[in-house]
Amino acid sequence: MTIKTEKKRLASLDALRGMDMFWILGGQSIFAALFVLTGWQGWKVFEAQTLHSAWHGFTFYDLIFPLFIFLSGVAMGLSPKRIDHLPFSERRGYYNKALKRLFLLSALGILYNHGWGTGMPVALDEIRYASVLGRIAIAWFFCMLLVWHTSLRMLGCIGGGILIGYWLLLCFIPVPGGVAGDLSAVGSWNAWFDKHLLPGISYQDRAVDPEGVLSSLPAIVNAIAGVFAGRIIAQAHTVGQWHSVIRLLGLGLVALLLGWGWNIYFPVNKELWTSSFVLVTVGWSAILLAGFYVLVDVFDGQRFAYPFVIIGANSIIIYLASSLVDWAFIARSVFGGVVTGASEAWQPLLTVLALLAVQLLVLHWMYRRKIFVSV
Repeated sequence: MTIKTEKKRLASLDALRGMDMFWILGGQSIFAALFVLTGWQGWKVFEAQTLHSAWHGFTFYDLIFPLFIFLSGVAMGLSPKRIDHLPFSERRGYYNKALKRLFLLSALGILYNHGWGTGMPVALDEIRYASVLGRIAIAWFFCMLLVWHTSLRMLGCIGGGILIGYWLLLCFIPVPGGVAGDLSAVGSWNAWFDKHLLPGISYQDRAVDPEGVLSSLPAIVNAIAGVFAGRIIAQAHTVGQWHSVIRLLGLGLVALLLGWGWNIYFPVNKELWTSSFVLVTVGWSAILLAGFYVLVDVFDGQRFAYPFVIIGANSIIIYLASSLVDWAFIARSVFGGVVTGASEAWQPLLTVLALLAVQLLVLHWMYRRKIFVSV
């Protein structure tokens, strides 16, 4: 992990990454608090979107994870670099750096899993190795290798091949001892892979770990799609910003149509990370990126997006801190008197705002001093 000062960052990329992280840091509790304050049933509808789908289906909370992977691809696409023409002696440094990032993010993911509670077990087979950061690391690593060694056309072909191959495996090839097309939590190929290849324990002892072995493969395509979105933005200075915005919107709409069309035969499912789920999340990711690019970069609205920008600029460190730091205790220590002094109807909302405020104050301090923690 390094701490560095950066000269220039794409503000919309940081802002969208920050908006994504905002819900994890405590923003998902806002709608429930607003319902307590106002009693308006509409807040219940919004609150339902801050919960993951039970199995098949899609909510916007399901978008948080794949959007982050998509944005890692955008960062690659802004300035892709081919290194396959270099001698191995010169490429070795790139490979070593990529491997270090892969293992460091994976290790931090394990640390995140055991940040609170009883702590990381001593017995190695009782540790949960699969993690959100681990999947981000895997998707980034293999996408980065492809960017370094293939053309954009080949990159797109590989991404499409992964989605089709994943569909064929899950829907048409029988699981050993099972049947073809079983997309249940216990009978799917994902459950089989996690049972035989995933070390340690799975999330909540489920048969399928949400960040399990097999579903990491299609997640790479979220990063690949991000590379193409990054190339679109990088070309804005030659084709025009609004032309790039239209292309991003087009990419998003086509992906949504394909994803929901495929849903008929291969259901949208976050736990299995189905190919249709990849396309739906890529679609919304591209549309959101287009919107943030317009608001933050085209219209120069960085000042209004500042809370999201400072979250996105240090997203990894604040994500880790959400597990390793007791922000609720700090918020009570700083703002507890204000919260308890308010009426009961206001207390839930003020509690959420206090939790967000202490985190934003730390991030503001880091951003103003140009401290960006990267892995």
